[in-house]
Amino acid sequence: MMKIDVLSLFPAMFQGVFGESILKKAAEKQAVEYNVVNFREFADNKHNQVDDYPYGGGAGMVLKPQPIFDAVGHLKEKHQTNPRVILLCPQGERYTQSKAEELSKEDHLVFVCGHYEGYDERIRQHVVTDEISIGDFVLTGGELGAMVIIDSVVRLLPGVLGNEDSPILDSFSSGLLEHPHYTRPADFRGLTVPEELVSGNHRLIEEWRERESLKRTFERRPDLLESYPLTNKQKTLIEEWKKNK
Repeated sequence: MMKIDVLSLFPAMFQGVFGESILKKAAEKQAVEYNVVNFREFADNKHNQVDDYPYGGGAGMVLKPQPIFDAVGHLKEKHQTNPRVILLCPQGERYTQSKAEELSKEDHLVFVCGHYEGYDERIRQHVVTDEISIGDFVLTGGELGAMVIIDSVVRLLPGVLGNEDSPILDSFSSGLLEHPHYTRPADFRGLTVPEELVSGNHRLIEEWRERESLKRTFERRPDLLESYPLTNKQKTLIEEWKKNK
């Protein structure tokens, strides 16, 4: 069972997220165990202060090292593990599906959700193993970023999704965006489903899906194709699409 600990000043934010949908089902299946800790409880002063003014001056407040050091130390001792400690930070590496797949193989993850201006640098240097950003924008805290990452990781755990092929076929897992989907009726107000999908011919269906996956990636995320190992057939298709743009 994967253990996920979250250090946050606002633990109530996670109640709805962990108590609904796939994340709730994952806990019920005992694939994962969640624990949200208010790291203010680890402050060593009578006012439970976890931040202070930055040395050298400047705007905003900085999270002090002591509460984070002690909170993470407590979790390591409690579980007798050496977890991946993930700092949610705009300066971190850009989050990707491959990172989600990497983290899903871990037994214990700890997420540090900061607020205010930033973190004391000693937290980065001596506690954290990973710094992750979910995008080039700034949020008021790390909680929403942690929720995004946890959702993307937990759905990859064995037995969590009903269809074991679902994570494999997701966009980005193969390196390409996922192909379009259709369902009944085959003809909706004159809008029809592609013939290949209703043909019953599995070879034609797979060829259509592969082609449409490549085409959607070409149209929407051509940057993904720069590192994708294209076949000669796929290269020919792309050249044709370029001519017709």
